[in-house]
Formats: sequence, structure tokens, C-alpha cells
Amino acid sequence: MIQLIPAIDIIDGHCVRLSQGDYASKKVYNEDPVEVALEMEAHGITRLHVVDLDGAASHHIVNYRTLNAIAKRTNLIIDFGGGVKSDEDLRIAFENGAQMVTGGSIAVTDPERFTSWIARYGAEKIILGADVKEKRIAVNGWKEETTQPLMPFLAHYTEKGVRQVICTDISCDGMLKGPSIALYREILGAFPELTLVASGGVSGIEDIYNLEEAKVPAVIFGKALYEGRISLRDIEHFIIR
Repeated sequence: MIQLIPAIDIIDGHCVRLSQGDYASKKVYNEDPVEVALEMEAHGITRLHVVDLDGAASHHIVNYRTLNAIAKRTNLIIDFGGGVKSDEDLRIAFENGAQMVTGGSIAVTDPERFTSWIARYGAEKIILGADVKEKRIAVNGWKEETTQPLMPFLAHYTEKGVRQVICTDISCDGMLKGPSIALYREILGAFPELTLVASGGVSGIEDIYNLEEAKVPAVIFGKALYEGRISLRDIEHFIIR
């Protein structure tokens, strides 16, 4: 069964969502991310994707206190990303309750450091973030596109020991028009050993069923939940079926 991973994106300590990574499109859904996390946990969610959007823009962790509060008040497994660019950032994330940390930009800009994290902490704790636009990697909160093609990027890091990848199709993110299932099928066909986490575009519970049918192991979703297109009761029914 596909694993459901709701996202909490944080700006100024608040739960927000963007569209296609555009900070100007910010919409605040709740001023208390802990409240949101507790409600998700009460409906059967076990894992949470927390993104420090201030950190992504600032190139270092900013909202670690919010991470800490969620970790202390819930039993959720938290994977954390956004602004993790140094050994110190990684230490702060783990010390404040993250069980896993996603590195995206750092895997492009400082591959030796990112590879050292995999060796030091293990593939179960370090997730590769592969945020793509037209199958090319984007970095720094999606504000910069690179010339790095997705598939060679994944091939390189699977050789280095990466086993879990969060792949976000930026063109879909926050648009509520459906996920890039064809892209995920292509990735799984080339790298069947990867635990692929789909991200971006989920518009309703039907999209999650479609991803499950495509054998995608896990999915991150946010806006569809906050906009009421997926209810917490939908999630509960999906989990217990």
C-alpha cells in the first residue's frame, strides 16, 4: 500500500502553501503547525514531510523551533528539508526531532558533503531531494534551474548509496492538476530499488489511488488537503481499508 505523507510547509512559523514554488503565491492555512500535525496524527498518519521555506530561501535552517515543537507534541516520523546546507544545519535538524533529512540543493552544489552524510548517518536517514522542471534539477527553493538531467543525477546517487528519493515535478506542485505519473513510472523502471516518494500535483484521493496503481511507494501531498479536496476522513478510510 502506498504511504501517505502530508506536508507542512513553514514560513514565519506558520503552515503555508505555495504554487510552483513561488513565494509570492503564499497562502497561510494555519498559524499553528503543531495543531495541524496533531490532527493528522489523530486520523492515522504516521509520517510527516516538514519543509522550512524560510530556510530554503535563506540557505540555512530557520524554523527549527517549529520542527522541535511538532516532534515533541507528536509521535510522527518527520522528514525535514529546506535550508540544510551544512553539517551544522544537519545537526540542528536531527537534534530538533527530524528522523530523516532531505538534501536537494546540497546534493547539486556540494556532492562530496552530501555523500559524506550518507556514509555518516546511513541511507535510512538521508533522503535525496530531486526537484525537477522539464526533467532538469532545480535548486535553492526552486528559484534556480540547473542543466543537470534527472536520470543521470539519480544514477549517480544510487551508486553512492541513496535509497530514498523525493521527486517533485515543480510544474505540478500546488496546481491541483494531478501528479506526473508517467515520470514516476519512468524513474521506477530505471531504478526499481529506489523508495520513490512522489510529490506535487495531487488534486484528490483518486490521484493517490492512481499513484498506488503505478506502484509508487509513497506520496507527499499538501494543498489538496488544505483546500478540502482531500479530507482527513478520506485519509483515514484509505489507511484502514
